[in-house]
Amino acid sequence: MRARLFLVLCLALLCLGTLARADVFDLETVTVADPGNVGELSGTGAGGVGPNRICGAVSYTYRIAKYEITAGQYCDFLNHKAKSDPNGLYNTAMWGSQGCKIQRSGSSPNYSYSVASDWANRPVNYVSYWDACRFANWLHNGQGDTETGAYTLNNYKSTDGRTIQRNPGALWYLPNEDEWYKAAYYKGGGMNAGYWDYPMQSNLPTVPSNDLIDPDLGNNANFTQSGGQTIGSPYYRTVAGEFENSESAYGTFDQGGNVFEWVETLVHDADRGMRGGSWNWTDGQLRASQRNDATPTVENPDYGFRVAMVPEPSGVLGPAGGLVSLLAIRRRRARA
Repeated sequence: MRARLFLVLCLALLCLGTLARADVFDLETVTVADPGNVGELSGTGAGGVGPNRICGAVSYTYRIAKYEITAGQYCDFLNHKAKSDPNGLYNTAMWGSQGCKIQRSGSSPNYSYSVASDWANRPVNYVSYWDACRFANWLHNGQGDTETGAYTLNNYKSTDGRTIQRNPGALWYLPNEDEWYKAAYYKGGGMNAGYWDYPMQSNLPTVPSNDLIDPDLGNNANFTQSGGQTIGSPYYRTVAGEFENSESAYGTFDQGGNVFEWVETLVHDADRGMRGGSWNWTDGQLRASQRNDATPTVENPDYGFRVAMVPEPSGVLGPAGGLVSLLAIRRRRARA
């Protein structure tokens, strides 16, 4: 009888945790383990910026999104938090020729947003660093406030990226360069396992292919080679996880190509870092040696992001009702 009551109680707690984030869409995460691993020197690469630094050493276990944030997920965010849009979360270029085809209708304070099903699972673009931080705050707060939580923004939208840092106790946030780098390039399985040159578990002199083949043969990504782009107009960007056999050692997809991803780390003066290359750049940008940055207010057809979380939830409800990371709710793709 006690065992049965305990089971009922656990299921009830599970349901309460789920209801706390009932509208959280498909945001699958993977565990990045091997805490205390050794980093490696990452250079600037061709055309890169900022000083060389040791990258990839992380002293704790954390979780990172398996895929880049998609247009469908960001559209959901806009419908929750941009009905008047005082912080410019929407860029009209999203509906343009190289945008992710999120369309805005109506007028403030009653804007609404939509995205077609054939675009919903491609990465969002034209997002600034501050847009991405607000998305992370929204997740941290259980789809609530965008101005406090992981980052204390309070309507900040300036070009100086030095002013705002991750708050202690952040649940969802943008990965810093070390967290992003380890998830992309570390081989895993020990403290000194070494790093790949590309996030598809491959090394120079072998260069990845940008061919879109079904089934994926591995070591492929969405970038530009001498023969052209992986896919052209109107999409440019592939569906999240399209290269199903080209994941990182920890199981992330598209950390090479598709869109550059914002990272927390300051790389050059007041600019925030970017990693991973995009559909519009060559394989050099996909390499571990390549560091990039941008002014945090810039919104570009090449720029997107993914999120991460720490600590990994250890209980039924976890910190701040963090069950979403364990359940990996899959309704977004079912609806798309």
